[in-house]
Amino acid sequence: MEDCIFCKISKGEIPVEKIYENKNFFSISDTKPKVEGHSLIISKKHFENILEMPNSLGLELLDCTKNTAFKLLEKYKSEGFNIVSNNFEAAGQVVKHVHFHLLPRKKADDFNIGL
Repeated sequence: MEDCIFCKISKGEIPVEKIYENKNFFSISDTKPKVEGHSLIISKKHFENILEMPNSLGLELLDCTKNTAFKLLEKYKSEGFNIVSNNFEAAGQVVKHVHFHLLPRKKADDFNIGL
């Protein structure tokens, strides 16, 4: 997708500092963090949502998620984390490119994901 910001980042058209990267996914810091260390796990290929993403990418998604989480837990001295994925507009998806929010958490951070 020509106008997709995550595709532009994936192609190197928009420079970013990556937290972790493998063949099909990478992670970066969110530009509007909800908590300290809020990061995004993003597919390098364009899939509009998780339903379009092939099941065969599951292991690489888990690899990127876990390695990003390990780095963030250590860097921010976090005590846990949330993984959130908004799929379709009704669920709050803004960028129509599959991605996952990883939110490092501390007991007293006063953040509520609303579940």
